Amino acid sequence: MTHVVLMAGALLMVSPFLWQFLTSLKTLGESTRIPLTVLPSSPQWSNYSEFFDVVPVGSMAVNSVLALVLRVVAQLLIASLAAYVFARLRFRFRGPLLACFLVVLMVPPQLFVIPQYEVIRTMGWLNSVQALALPGAFSAFGVFVLYQFMRTLPPELDEAAKIDGANPWQIYLRIILPLCRPALAALTILTSLFSWNDLLWPLIVNTIPDRMTLPVGLATLQGAQGTDYPVLMAGSLLTILPMVLVFVLLQKQFIRGIAMSGIKA
Repeated sequence: MTHVVLMAGALLMVSPFLWQFLTSLKTLGESTRIPLTVLPSSPQWSNYSEFFDVVPVGSMAVNSVLALVLRVVAQLLIASLAAYVFARLRFRFRGPLLACFLVVLMVPPQLFVIPQYEVIRTMGWLNSVQALALPGAFSAFGVFVLYQFMRTLPPELDEAAKIDGANPWQIYLRIILPLCRPALAALTILTSLFSWNDLLWPLIVNTIPDRMTLPVGLATLQGAQGTDYPVLMAGSLLTILPMVLVFVLLQKQFIRGIAMSGIKA
């Protein structure tokens, strides 16, 4: 019975992707017909090629990947350093500082859009890859995830390293960071997902088509006069494949990191 319930839940989760795939093979008339048409009468594989013709997929994919890599690398570095300081070092006002830092989690990210835009404009980075990645390099959520994980590591590791003459930088690089691989993998997947799906910020800072990302390219397919839903579904399906691949490669570390960090994905 447990397996039946789990299989039913899995089917429920997969059904939107299945419907997306079937819609990508329909004609426009079939995708908007009432009552709904489940299976396409004749699979329209040309919808996928049409997506490449309408949207500059190559340049947008490059922009998305570069922004993702820069954002992930910067966030892992900054968040791991901050988490190490709060979780492993002892200094005055550590608790209040951590509380002030985590208060950012309660602030809607939309409130930062205008100040961040002014910073990027002042630096002359509009319509650039760094404009896409810089705001996401600092994450209170990433600090919290790694902080929770580092707290589970025994303090005897630091004490033994200090006896051997290691300084805080050596403890961070050679002991704590290698042990945090599951949490780092979990944060990598979550950050990659946020960066890959981000629409509002890239839509504001990059207005040149060759500098846009894939989510913005998909948004351009939705017009005021009408939307070609099969082409849109084909593009959406192709866009989510890289994130599925990342999760498949890092799923064991992701699950372990989430479980040991004590958070809910």
